[in-house]
Amino acid sequence: MAIILVGNKCDLERREVSAEEGAQFARQNGLIFLETSAKTAKNVEEAFIYTARKIYDNILEDVYDLSNESYGIKYGPTNQYSRVKLDMPSMPESRSSFSCC
Repeated sequence: MAIILVGNKCDLERREVSAEEGAQFARQNGLIFLETSAKTAKNVEEAFIYTARKIYDNILEDVYDLSNESYGIKYGPTNQYSRVKLDMPSMPESRSSFSCC
């Protein structure tokens, strides 16, 4: 299981729960701990990425029984679509061929 404890408002000096308390609680309970700030967006995206990466690593390590839907993870469609190679259009040789008006 991948559970992350997110401490918010890390941009403030005065907090209800200190970073040390949050980290200690996470260690004692086997959780991932990360501090974020919604105001500055510090570590917000990282929290989601880290959680997704942890879930993916657990899948690779067979932590989850993917045939059991209670884990909330399903195999996606495989080889349903053929790959199409998209060629990029060639760019003009000089920038003078670009115009704005």
